[in-house]
Amino acid sequence: MTRRRPPEDPMVRDLIRMSRQGLSRRALLGASGAGALAALTAACAPPKPPAAAGVAQVQLPQDLSDTEKIVNWANWTAYLDYDEKTKSNPTLDAFSKKTGIKASYFEDIDDNDTYVNKVSPQLRAKQNINRDLMVLTDWMAVRVIRDALVQPIDLITMANVHRLRPSLQNVSFDPGRTRSITWQSGFAGIAYDKSKVKPMKAIEDLWRPELKGKVTVLSEFRDTAGLIMQSQGVDISKDFTKAQVEKAFDEVSKRVSDGNIRRIKGNSYLEDMKAGNAIAGIVWSGDVFMLKAETENDNWEFVIPDSGGTLWSDNLMIPITARHRRNAQKLIDYYYDPKVAAEVAAYVNYVSPVIGAEAEMEKIDPDLAKSPFIFPSEQYIKEKKIQGFRALDAQEDAEYSAMWAKVVGN
Repeated sequence: MTRRRPPEDPMVRDLIRMSRQGLSRRALLGASGAGALAALTAACAPPKPPAAAGVAQVQLPQDLSDTEKIVNWANWTAYLDYDEKTKSNPTLDAFSKKTGIKASYFEDIDDNDTYVNKVSPQLRAKQNINRDLMVLTDWMAVRVIRDALVQPIDLITMANVHRLRPSLQNVSFDPGRTRSITWQSGFAGIAYDKSKVKPMKAIEDLWRPELKGKVTVLSEFRDTAGLIMQSQGVDISKDFTKAQVEKAFDEVSKRVSDGNIRRIKGNSYLEDMKAGNAIAGIVWSGDVFMLKAETENDNWEFVIPDSGGTLWSDNLMIPITARHRRNAQKLIDYYYDPKVAAEVAAYVNYVSPVIGAEAEMEKIDPDLAKSPFIFPSEQYIKEKKIQGFRALDAQEDAEYSAMWAKVVGN
């Protein structure tokens, strides 16, 4: 996954300082007391998607974990702790040192659809994609589980995954969590450079004449269109109509045609913001703190629009053709050690799904342990009207995705 306090807030200054020192980089979620995330996810969990019951049983490839001590991980940009000096991921290096398994990390994923469309033909053909782990958002997890493109996870062999927040343990798209484990959660909202833009509080503020051609929005329609639907009075967590979806898509198309929106992009939208080509947009929460740190520009601000924000979770999954399943499971379990989870959260500043991470964060930095951007309170979620985009059935998913592809220009 979120809003920020004014820059003069000492906590924000401290977070920016730590980001530059290599502790925090992706940040922005929120805090409160113990158990807050459980309440948060219970309050904002996406409505039930199509159940995973009846997932086809397939022949798994031979697991070479005993003879090949490697694991290859596909993830999103800026989604793991990183040391600029050594150009490495400290927690990943520690995993390799501890287990003897060489872990290779690849920032392959810019957008759920783009990545899965690229690898799914190989997975369906049972061809090795040379990845043992991939990180996909809930709604895409529904698809790959339904299509039997991921392997089962042997929870009984894993010592730490029981620390997954209770509200995330039995999601409807993966009952009992047999094929997915939450990596992080976060919010979508608005970001802007306040040295160049007047304060923004609403989606409509993105369409100001002075911002023409300087706005970027996310290619994930559940976030971009979801925020716009909220601004049009739609509760995206409950039943809505095709007409309501079309109205939001039409708004995006209009803003692209008018030149208000510069680009519709995946994770690479950050490059436009770093270059100064975009000075406002619809973004993911944690990215703004990273943007502040990498550009040394403290003027980037993230806000949840008055009409509400979206909540999502990303999941660790093992592709059906992965050859190192047991190594991948060891890596997943390692990141559910609360100490390790806290180290990651201190860097990415998205919502940690691991029970005990908050207590460990207090040892790393007490302010981060209190941050409303890593451990959000139920009150914060309610006040900010943050919702999960309801799960679509297979027909809706296909239809809306095709409609959105035309908007994006694919």
